[in-house]
Amino acid sequence: MNNKQNEILLIAQEECAEVTQAISKIFRFGMDAKHPNEDRNNKQRLTEEVGDLHCMIELMVESGMIDRNELLNASGTKRHKLIKWSNIFDKE
Repeated sequence: MNNKQNEILLIAQEECAEVTQAISKIFRFGMDAKHPNEDRNNKQRLTEEVGDLHCMIELMVESGMIDRNELLNASGTKRHKLIKWSNIFDKE
């Protein structure tokens, strides 16, 4: 890996942690809650952090670290597992 790829992975790792923290705040305080020193509510914060992570995923694709088609296939595979094993989707 080169320095650019190292930096992309490092920032992506940091963004994953920030998404995790935003989700934790929602579980603890609710979607609409705000920290007293924040302008954004927890939903807005989650949206921003997921957007930041999405950007880093796109940079991984653009830098050739991951293949877009393989990424989309992996995403589809996960969706099918969730359909089968989770309660997220309505089952007939």
